Amino acid sequence: MPLNNLISKIMLRRIPQIENFMKNPIDVQHKVFMDLIEGSKDTVWGQYYDYKTIKDEETFRQRVPLNDYESLLPFFTRILKGEQNVLWGGEIKWFSKSSGTTSSKSKFIPVSRESLEECHYKGGKDMLALYTNNHPDSAVFSGSSLALGGSKQDNIFNNDIFCGDVSAIIIDNLPFWAEWYRVPKKEIALLPDWEEKLNKMIETVSTEDVVSISGVPSWMMVLLNGLMNYTGKTIEEIWPNLEVYFHGGVSFRPYREQYEKILPKHMNYMETYNASEGFFGLQDRTDSNSMLLLLDYGIYYEFIPFEDLEKGNKRVLTLADVELGRNYAMVISTNGGLWRYMIGDTICFTQKTPYRFKITGRTKHYINMCGEELIVNNADKALSMVCNATDCIITDYTGGPYTNEETNERCHEWIIEFKKAPQDLDKFAEIFDNSLQNVNSDYEAKRYKDFVLKKPIIHIAPQNTFYNWLKEKGKLGGQHKVPRLSNDRKFLDEILEMIK
Repeated sequence: MPLNNLISKIMLRRIPQIENFMKNPIDVQHKVFMDLIEGSKDTVWGQYYDYKTIKDEETFRQRVPLNDYESLLPFFTRILKGEQNVLWGGEIKWFSKSSGTTSSKSKFIPVSRESLEECHYKGGKDMLALYTNNHPDSAVFSGSSLALGGSKQDNIFNNDIFCGDVSAIIIDNLPFWAEWYRVPKKEIALLPDWEEKLNKMIETVSTEDVVSISGVPSWMMVLLNGLMNYTGKTIEEIWPNLEVYFHGGVSFRPYREQYEKILPKHMNYMETYNASEGFFGLQDRTDSNSMLLLLDYGIYYEFIPFEDLEKGNKRVLTLADVELGRNYAMVISTNGGLWRYMIGDTICFTQKTPYRFKITGRTKHYINMCGEELIVNNADKALSMVCNATDCIITDYTGGPYTNEETNERCHEWIIEFKKAPQDLDKFAEIFDNSLQNVNSDYEAKRYKDFVLKKPIIHIAPQNTFYNWLKEKGKLGGQHKVPRLSNDRKFLDEILEMIK
């Protein structure tokens, strides 16, 4: 325990700095903004937009356009081929592969040394600092940490630039001493084939003293079930000192009951918000599931009201201008060379002193057939309510629009895979429909007397349907995830065809 206590004290040195940006968010963000401008004024991008004359955020907003992956792709391609000083003044040696849920092609995001150290690594350290601050008696540094990450990919343009999931980049660049605490070893963690990696992980980590686990809930559940099948033991018997699960990537709400059934009763849970583009939030309190917005990570934030996303002239707000309880699309500028980049996530602020928030969905993951604007957060809440009412457990789900061309009737259609299915599907559908109306007043209005939307259609998917669908697309493991909602039928039709 002496070593555990020493490392805990070192981690806790970060707490005063965290408290500083909690107390002075606008000042800290202004400093981040000016540092970003200074660090890129001599790049190809900085010269084109004359960053040398940008002295404030208002000039920046007027001069630099909003961007998405497609608009920055020509610059990314130049960097992938080996050109430097394009978007950021520092050297780009890594590209992070995003999960590419909404399309068949993955996206590759540049990662600079600054973003790796001042954002991704800092996020991991702050996660441990906040956890130990909230749990003074923790022994989280007394055993091994299991990180379920992604893999390395080939760069067809330039072998000198590393491509892979952001977790793979982090693992590949960890200092030697960090390897003492992390399992599995690097040669297994970076294997490109998910199923080969899973089997080797199960074999090796089953005999380790694991005290913390981290990874996407859907894939971590696959690993934990595999471990129990392999050993014939419970997780508590395999890892008696396990105390915390750091989770992120997808909402934990649909998975919580499954985890609580197989993990120790004393287990702690902490949500994180990290992506290929950066590390954005951490759950800093045990009495709230909101996350703290991380403001000194080399990321400057802007926000677009959700209702403006489809407009040509979008309102873009600063951190000081956001309101509580409203959905915003996040826009980031980073020390990796992302400029006014629409990341694709939506969040809702729950507090402004300090800035805390919840992830509510994706800008492209919603159903809006007739103004109901159903988002992922609505679906997760409603499914949690119906599961509690019908004593069932959901493994995965997706939803989309349905229209009967002959009658012109419209409704939402859902495919749900259960770990424990409801005894009465009609009752499940009725409670689910009522729950959706309860959490979304626009949906409720459209469901009034079946005038606009009819009752939802629900299909029960056989076991492993979503796993096999992702496998067919080459998207197993890492940060790949099932698209929860879509405003078209692409995903629904593909999965329904598999079920048939």
